[in-house]
Amino acid sequence: MKNKLLLIVTTVALLTLPKSNFGQAPTLGTAANFVLFTTNGAINISGITQLTGNVGSNVGSTTAFVNINGNLHDQDGASGQCASDLLLAYNQLNSTVPTFSIAPSLGNGDTLIPGVYYLPAATTLNLNLTLNAQGNANAVFIFQIQGSLSTGANAKVKLIKGALACNVYWKVEGLVSMASGTTMRGTVIANNAAINMTSGDTLEGRALSTAGAVTVDGTMAYTPVGCNSPNLTGPLAPTLASTECYALFSSDGPVQNSGPTYLTGDVGTNVGLTTGFNPLFVTGTIHPIADASTAACASDLLTMSNYLNALTPDIELMFPAIFGHNLVLTPHTYIMNGAVTFTDTVYLNARGNANAIFVIKVYGAFSTSTYSKVILTNGTQAKNVFWEVNGAVSINDYSVFNGTIIANNGAINLNTGVTLNGRALSTTGALTITAVSAVQPNYIGVAGIISGIPNVCQGQTGVVYSVPAITNATGYTWVLPSGATIASGANTNSITVNFGANALSGTITVHGSNYCNIDSASASYSVTVCTSMDISSSNTTNSGMVIYPNPFGASATVTINNISQTNPAELKMYTILGAEVLSTMLTKQTTVFETSTFSSGIYYYKVISNGVIIQSGKLISQQ
Repeated sequence: MKNKLLLIVTTVALLTLPKSNFGQAPTLGTAANFVLFTTNGAINISGITQLTGNVGSNVGSTTAFVNINGNLHDQDGASGQCASDLLLAYNQLNSTVPTFSIAPSLGNGDTLIPGVYYLPAATTLNLNLTLNAQGNANAVFIFQIQGSLSTGANAKVKLIKGALACNVYWKVEGLVSMASGTTMRGTVIANNAAINMTSGDTLEGRALSTAGAVTVDGTMAYTPVGCNSPNLTGPLAPTLASTECYALFSSDGPVQNSGPTYLTGDVGTNVGLTTGFNPLFVTGTIHPIADASTAACASDLLTMSNYLNALTPDIELMFPAIFGHNLVLTPHTYIMNGAVTFTDTVYLNARGNANAIFVIKVYGAFSTSTYSKVILTNGTQAKNVFWEVNGAVSINDYSVFNGTIIANNGAINLNTGVTLNGRALSTTGALTITAVSAVQPNYIGVAGIISGIPNVCQGQTGVVYSVPAITNATGYTWVLPSGATIASGANTNSITVNFGANALSGTITVHGSNYCNIDSASASYSVTVCTSMDISSSNTTNSGMVIYPNPFGASATVTINNISQTNPAELKMYTILGAEVLSTMLTKQTTVFETSTFSSGIYYYKVISNGVIIQSGKLISQQ
């Protein structure tokens, strides 16, 4: 109530003041790229801390025991420029004319509107403080605190009605100390004082000091999005060419499977044998020995690997031996110069850009813990993620991995229960597979309604569709999905189809007066009469089906990016003995289904659309 009365009085008193300075954001310059910085002092980072943004000190050094999603700048040209830009930003904030003068006690359920708030002494933030932009995404909030700033445990700054963290600024004339569980939003500038953040704290913004140490321990901090922040796209994606069709491949080495492995995509090797795969569990082509397709894939894989290795990295992850631990990565080219031990989880955050590319280059072996996870957030697509490993790769039991893995001169092991939404490709080395589920992310695949039909990948050309056992084959009309064209064979029973880079999923249908025994009045032929092939997409331009988490607990989720291509669809799950335990319709982009009554163990699933199995695989219950 006291704050509200002060707001009213101050508003009336300040109505006659010039408005040009009210709520004007300072110019941060290069300081905008830093999540932690001090002009003079040390940067101390410890605990399970996740940082996105540059880190550094202009007079001092950084002590870090975690990977940073940004670049380290200690006592270099970038830190010198940041120190200069930070001083300018501080002076702008300090000289801005206040619109409100309020008591030095924030939060406790209060809601504030845009403006410049003057707090005359040391200030505390407790419970919740809500900043209401009133529908204006450009609204600016500035807090001029003439003393220290401390927060209570679990204090939170909340943003509503268009408010953005990039438009919130805290100018503090003293120590900034955040208690555990604090959620702070905005750029915090401490003048001639330290900044301390502790376990469970989250900062969507920046912690910058003109002179003082910055210490974080078990903290998540990331630079805010918006306010002209760069739109991260990552590097240009490599050209996949024929590698696009394969889920598992080695240019030189055997590809060996044991146990029930479910694949969507081709599998093969160009030197050696491909063994142990059950054709009933493979939606794609098994290449048991080298052929023209494997030769093309070997050549194209080498080109792709060379391209990825030649990319200039944006960020070096300094501690490959402790990769993971909930690290958040954004669209960039990353490098790790050493053997990688991947533990727990890595999040890939596209920041809303579904076309953003991630490249992670490793110079050394790459291994994961059991139950490790690569999780895609904010629009990231598996088809846009590439792991270039110059060494052997071992993905441990029950891990969930997203992206294309290329082992350059190294073997690949995919161990029991691994789920791979991507590809595992080796330029030289054996692939050893044990009861996994792998889906090639650009796969368009053809349901096996007509025998002998080859698989189709987005961008693949020269695919021949032959309709068997036709007599008097004249006058046939083929209807293709959008983006596909007939290269040759129009009006015949055998055509060559080119799938361009933007081909969509759909149905290939053939019409002809002499084909099959059906009612002549029918305008088209049904799948049951063998005259059409459903082309289902696992992750094309705007589609994809993913069931997660796997292993699952009390519930699981099905996400279909392009529901219009599969609606209606039905999900069925079975025990290893074939007993049906679940049947649910998939009519929305995201469907959550309860699994709390399932016993621990392995289950098989299939997704059926228009009478055709468009995806199948294995799920694991961990109750």
